[in-house]
Amino acid sequence: MPDASARPAEEPARTGTGRRAKNVLPPLDDPNAWYRRPLASLDFETTGIDPRRDRILSFAALSDVGGDLMGMVNPGVPIPESSADIHGITASDLASSPMSAQALRPVLAWVHDLVQRRIGLVVYNASFDLTLLRAEAERHQLDQPDWDALLVVDPFVIDWGVDRDRRGQRRLSDVAAHYGVRLDKAHDAAHDARAARELAVTMGTSFPQVVASSLPMLMAQQRYWIAARTMDWNRRAHELGRGLTIPDNRWPFG
Repeated sequence: MPDASARPAEEPARTGTGRRAKNVLPPLDDPNAWYRRPLASLDFETTGIDPRRDRILSFAALSDVGGDLMGMVNPGVPIPESSADIHGITASDLASSPMSAQALRPVLAWVHDLVQRRIGLVVYNASFDLTLLRAEAERHQLDQPDWDALLVVDPFVIDWGVDRDRRGQRRLSDVAAHYGVRLDKAHDAAHDARAARELAVTMGTSFPQVVASSLPMLMAQQRYWIAARTMDWNRRAHELGRGLTIPDNRWPFG
């Protein structure tokens, strides 16, 4: 993987006479960049892949200051075997767990605190997890944070932005392996959240001249990458005679 921060160890020698050229080397990495500061991270295991209809079964809300919030959720609905086969969570595992409204209220309060403190929240494929959480809040009439003020760091989006031509799948396990980030137990909320946060930091430090250094600028950059990815998809779909995808400007929601 090419390192976007690589640059010559010393300025090349110049020949001839005349005025010395102005130094145009890239600026040094920003020591106050978001990837140099503490970040929170969030992940869910769920009943399926529809963020508006499916339910949260487990969560890991990893704090930027310690005191992580983790737990299981009894969704009050059946868990499809296809989902249980992936994450291993069954109805019997959740029999004594709190119901959704009780379990998710502190998660929403935790997100609200991040918004108030302007802390970046790492969520891999954020448009799924955050849409799911908002749908659960609406379903159970729970107080919600100011979603528009939430500062999201999505390694799934950033990975495409810095390395869009790489072939292969971009699941969390695939991208973690590509960047050398340890993921001991995929589809476990705590392990996935930790890997996603480490991925975000790794991407930021690997591509400091590509990735915006401030969280507000990164939000705009990620929205641009989402739009560019849709355009790229539509170009290929058109070549193959397939239907086009309508650009979605709702990120980090879907």
